[in-house]
Amino acid sequence: MYTNAEDILPIELLKQVQEYIQGKEIYIPKCDEERLGWGEKNGARAELKERNHDIIRQYRAGISIPDLMDEFHLSYDSIRKIVRNTKQR
Repeated sequence: MYTNAEDILPIELLKQVQEYIQGKEIYIPKCDEERLGWGEKNGARAELKERNHDIIRQYRAGISIPDLMDEFHLSYDSIRKIVRNTKQR
């Protein structure tokens, strides 16, 4: 769905835009300050961070990688990556 520029833009601004593009649809993205990173709006990033902290905590407590794989439904490589990235910090 689009909005007609004549309905929302001041005439001076509309004329300036028409100097660059006429009769075509354009996409105007939100300002950078309004953009959120992946998963920040719906909470997915925070959930993954919490899950990874839980994996690390359990691994340090002696839970085996195969047990972590079963509990979190992740592959061996995924668990190792989470644990390895934490060791490097």
